[in-house]
Amino acid sequence: MTSELSRRTFLTRTGLLGCSLAASPLITPVSFAQTPWDTRLVVIILRGGMDGLDAVQPYGDPALRTLRGDLSAGPQGGAIDLDGYFAMHPALAPLVPMWEAQQLAFVHAVSTPYRDKRSHFDGQDLLEAGTSELVGARDGWLNRMLQAVPGVHAQTAYAIGRGDMQVLQGAAEVANWAPGSELRLSPQAIRLMELVAASDPAMLNALNEAQLLTEASREGVTQRVPGYVQVAEFAAQQLSKDARIAAFSLNGWDTHSNQGNTLRPALERLAETLTTLKSKMRGNTWKKTAVIAMTEFGRTARQNGTRGTDHGTGGLMVLAGGAIRGGRVYGDWPGLGDGALYQDRDLMPTGDVRAHTGWIMRGLMGLDQSVIENAIFPGVDLGSDAGLLL
Repeated sequence: MTSELSRRTFLTRTGLLGCSLAASPLITPVSFAQTPWDTRLVVIILRGGMDGLDAVQPYGDPALRTLRGDLSAGPQGGAIDLDGYFAMHPALAPLVPMWEAQQLAFVHAVSTPYRDKRSHFDGQDLLEAGTSELVGARDGWLNRMLQAVPGVHAQTAYAIGRGDMQVLQGAAEVANWAPGSELRLSPQAIRLMELVAASDPAMLNALNEAQLLTEASREGVTQRVPGYVQVAEFAAQQLSKDARIAAFSLNGWDTHSNQGNTLRPALERLAETLTTLKSKMRGNTWKKTAVIAMTEFGRTARQNGTRGTDHGTGGLMVLAGGAIRGGRVYGDWPGLGDGALYQDRDLMPTGDVRAHTGWIMRGLMGLDQSVIENAIFPGVDLGSDAGLLL
């Protein structure tokens, strides 16, 4: 049982792998070589269509009250004033220190090229593919970025969580981790593996590395806490060491009814995720980090008959981290008055999430603009730099 195939079959059938084969250190030798850059990027996919008009409320636009009544009432409804025009939903109150430290920012009225059909599945696919249209099998834009830079290795990027992260799928190898997926071997299983690997030094070394990596994955990850907090803790732990990229998702953003109650817990999870990332990063890692939270589309400007909002178009990006030029709301605000809405129902998109993300990657990793526009986000026009990074 010394061939790669027999080792792989043995490990799979005996249930010794707690993560995907592609990321398992039992199959892929663990390398901790340094990457060419020292900054960090975290991408959070907000699945379900976050209502940016409620998360960051343009209470200074007189049309908002007409469209929504008390649903997004600004400071009058308890929201936290940001700049005299926009106010942050009260559920995001834990982020006020981050805003005041200028490590939190928002980009309003943005979208992918996706229009009109407003399907969660297609919208998320296009968001993670980073393309202009849905055509055939795709890899993710974050994986294409990894393919465009030298020096990456299996632990440069982590896809974290139990769901698929298409944004990191592709030819570049990435590591995978989910809460509760650590490799656990009984003493008998370890002894069996050592006997099997006795005549295969490479496999024996991989086994030893796997056990070390397992112990490292448990370090700093609090038990008996919500899964999303464990994800944030693990991401912070790995980014504080040799990882440079982490991607995961947060669900619960589909607020068709009773939005006053259904949006709050999702925003609270997002706030706790961001504060956990910051608090658990070691040394000066947070200062070198940019976090991008993006969603497949926004929601209708008008509330519906069940005090919720339906699938829309223009939405909101949330940016955080010590590398972000925060304390401001970016974007070309289109207004909500007569004739300003997309199809007379949605916030008009005036910016492309891919362009803003492209400028952040250019600043963090030093990527050439042509690589971003042709390989990572094919067909995107980056336009002018909005200055999202310090």
